[in-house]
Amino acid sequence: MKLHELAPAPGSKRERRRVGRGHGSGRVKTAGKGTKGQNARSGGGVKPFFEGGQNPWTMRIPHKRGFSRARFRVETQIVNLRDLERVFAAADVVTRDVLAERGLIDDAAGRRPVKILGEGTLTKRLSIEVDAISASARQAVEQAGGTVTLCEKRGARSAPQAPASAVAATAGETAATTGAEG
Repeated sequence: MKLHELAPAPGSKRERRRVGRGHGSGRVKTAGKGTKGQNARSGGGVKPFFEGGQNPWTMRIPHKRGFSRARFRVETQIVNLRDLERVFAAADVVTRDVLAERGLIDDAAGRRPVKILGEGTLTKRLSIEVDAISASARQAVEQAGGTVTLCEKRGARSAPQAPASAVAATAGETAATTGAEG
């Protein structure tokens, strides 16, 4: 087969019907629009939601009031303590990647934050690194001898913070300076 031999399958290509283009076209006078009426006019026709004059659906429903935060809601991936107890061994490190690997969450890429909730009991000493944790879950992890580290929020802009020792030193210098002047 050569390039010049390529052709569409027979019957697959049809010419567009050009209506209202003279007697030879077979579609003259009303051009397939019937006789008179709103739909026969140029620019005529009814709106998609028009219901023949009865009160339309858009007006029958109660008007939506107020403001919804659903658009800005953050969907979190929930993991309970009972799941950690079931899946992990003592002294394991629990991170987003490990949770995804073991099938407890589905979004390992980090588009949805991971939150640990306190349902169930935890007896194993785990080191947990997640986006959020409930107070009861944190207490249970620390009672079992584990540690909790919260990951930095992605996309959140915060001013760089000086270490506590530097802040204390600056406060001491300010106090000493003010005392020396007075």
